[in-house]
Amino acid sequence: MASAVQLDRQRGSDSLGGPAQIVEQASATIATETSPSVPSREEVEKVARRRFQDPRPSRRGRYWWLLIRQDEIVDGQRIRKRKRVKLAPAEMPEREVRKIAAETLRPLNQGLVTIGSAMKFEDYVEQEYKATILPTFAGQTQERYEGIIRNYLSPAFGPLALRDLTHRRIQKYFSSMANSPLSHESKDKIRDVLSSILGSAMPELLVTNPVEGVRLPPSKKGKRGKPHVTPEQFHKLVQLIPEPYASMTYVAVYAGLRVSELIGLRWKNVHEDSITIDERYCRGEWGPPKSDASNATIAVNHSVVERIQRLKTLTVDVRAGRGAVRHYRVVKSSGPDDLVFQSVTKGGPMRDNNILVRFIKPAARSLGIGWVNWRCLRTSHATWLKMAGADVKDAQAQMRHSRASTTLDIYQQFVPASQRQAVERLSSLPVGSLVN
Repeated sequence: MASAVQLDRQRGSDSLGGPAQIVEQASATIATETSPSVPSREEVEKVARRRFQDPRPSRRGRYWWLLIRQDEIVDGQRIRKRKRVKLAPAEMPEREVRKIAAETLRPLNQGLVTIGSAMKFEDYVEQEYKATILPTFAGQTQERYEGIIRNYLSPAFGPLALRDLTHRRIQKYFSSMANSPLSHESKDKIRDVLSSILGSAMPELLVTNPVEGVRLPPSKKGKRGKPHVTPEQFHKLVQLIPEPYASMTYVAVYAGLRVSELIGLRWKNVHEDSITIDERYCRGEWGPPKSDASNATIAVNHSVVERIQRLKTLTVDVRAGRGAVRHYRVVKSSGPDDLVFQSVTKGGPMRDNNILVRFIKPAARSLGIGWVNWRCLRTSHATWLKMAGADVKDAQAQMRHSRASTTLDIYQQFVPASQRQAVERLSSLPVGSLVN
């Protein structure tokens, strides 16, 4: 009579096609999903013999359970531990439970769960992600990501192994945010950062990114339009802002530049009827434009170029101390590589937040439009293009967006006057073209 061990081996061979087929499946899976290079047959056979598991589910209490063995990383050492996995309610038939058990064991037996996936989330973030991936982002993005990791992701997932961050667990985390005071945009950013972290662990530590397909709770508020200023409001606003900040505001609206591109603009980038954007300055860091589409030459109105050239003739008065007034040229030097908008005293790059808080915001509040900011000025440019009847593709090129949908859905705001004009044109349609 065959022993119980022999029967178990025979059952495993019958269900999976025999040891040779197991080795072939393991080889194919490892080669295509977990390693960029094909391992030797000896390595595959060794892994298959050592890692294959086929325990029988057991019913205890109100559930079916499965006892498996998994690798864990403890203090840098790999430890083999037994783990009890809950499979299904006790009332489920054993035949169905065995199917669930086989699906649970499949990633372990086919090498889809790597040893490295036993690393804790917090250890991976500190030792790998922050050292290799985070430095490739802009400085401001790094600060934002580190804040999200510190305040949200580490408290929620820090002690867990990477393999334990399943799609279901992550979905449960974001579903629990349904009553959170965080805005929908903040939740979306948390999801983006988590996806970036787990995506960077592929394919060495994770085979798939469990964040893919995770849904956020619906927003409690409807989609709100981005605020923009009308041409009349802007004309009054620019009169209340001193130079050179008034000209910066003027160029921001009529050229649609981001403030980082505005601050990084050099004289060699200003042409007779166009401006080239190939550099930006943001919070102390120089870098390329936001995207490949942003690196472009755009057409501008002659008034924009005239306003920029006018800066060379201006001087400003700055009060120093209690009574002394010092005079400064707005443009200290206008060589090809010199900045167009130079700090008044030293001629270096300006700080966008200082200009906004000290000059633009106070002027805007006096007109009852205190919500004006740099983003609002860029949105106003897109909206004015729509009011002027610009073609969607032309507006996209002018805004330097990769997709026309970004220009339409985010930047070009609803203009009531244009809707009224469209409705009024309905009366000019031939009667025969109207269908009941």
